[in-house]
Amino acid sequence: MNQRVVVLNGAKMNYDGKLDFSVLSPDTVVYDDSQADEIVERIDGAAAVITKEMPVPSDIIQRFPDSVKLIVEAGTGYNNIDIEAAREKGITVCNIPAYSTQRVAHTAIMLLLNLASSMREQMAMLAKGDRRNFTEHLMVPHGEVNGKILGIIGAGHIGREVMNIAIVLGMEVVVYTRTPRPDENHITYTNLETVLRTCDYLSIHCPLTDKTRHLIDKDAIALMQPSACIINTARGAIIDEPALIEALQEHRLAGAGLDVQETEPPAADSPLYTMNNVILTPHMGWKGLGTRQRLVHIIADDVRHFFDGNPINVVSQ
Repeated sequence: MNQRVVVLNGAKMNYDGKLDFSVLSPDTVVYDDSQADEIVERIDGAAAVITKEMPVPSDIIQRFPDSVKLIVEAGTGYNNIDIEAAREKGITVCNIPAYSTQRVAHTAIMLLLNLASSMREQMAMLAKGDRRNFTEHLMVPHGEVNGKILGIIGAGHIGREVMNIAIVLGMEVVVYTRTPRPDENHITYTNLETVLRTCDYLSIHCPLTDKTRHLIDKDAIALMQPSACIINTARGAIIDEPALIEALQEHRLAGAGLDVQETEPPAADSPLYTMNNVILTPHMGWKGLGTRQRLVHIIADDVRHFFDGNPINVVSQ
């Protein structure tokens, strides 16, 4: 049985050379990166193709050799793969839904706590030699999160983990999710408008789809309190970035913590790099070594189960 596995952009996961892709299959080929015009040739004879946040559009999938039976997106979101084209080609698509749950949740909470303490501003002051926070009095806002309301969009693995931590911190949680659920202790499930109007912090944990692209746009932001902050560790395009930047510059929002951006990395002249009320991180929520090692082993599980005729984590068949 053909068990050839091709990893098209291994360096996206293995940027430090510490991962072992040989666990995927006895016949594994790894490319650090692949351009669109290289993909079809490189996967010739492969049974499974592994990608990480790499665009695989319809026109490329249509030219996949018949040997390819499986595409594994090495992450939670799979908006980069044309699912319908894969379905028409008879190719199963799997993802890795829970490999980074805790690490991404911790990143969201880290951003929340740093926003509450104006940590971006404090570090910027020190970098400029401004020590007034030490020599005079605290010159920046420094707030408690206990008793505050955390709004959550998306109640999957990561969203649930963020809720659990927020409750331990003494926060109340309001949640918008596509699947109605009964309220729980300190958790209220409600509509999007209520979440936006009532939250002190908004944390985004839904996938990027046609329905969620620019879900947080100018109108949505207008519903939020000027003292509110937005945290995004999901996908950048869920937020209309120009609308967010404008609201932050005009102080219609207090701050933002963005581990993901609409364009990654942001353009060199993006104001996000220099705004005092923005904490910007390089889509690092999943990048811890332990998290990435877990990712590779779960990819191996996906591949092995598929070859055994019992596919798991299937998003399209």
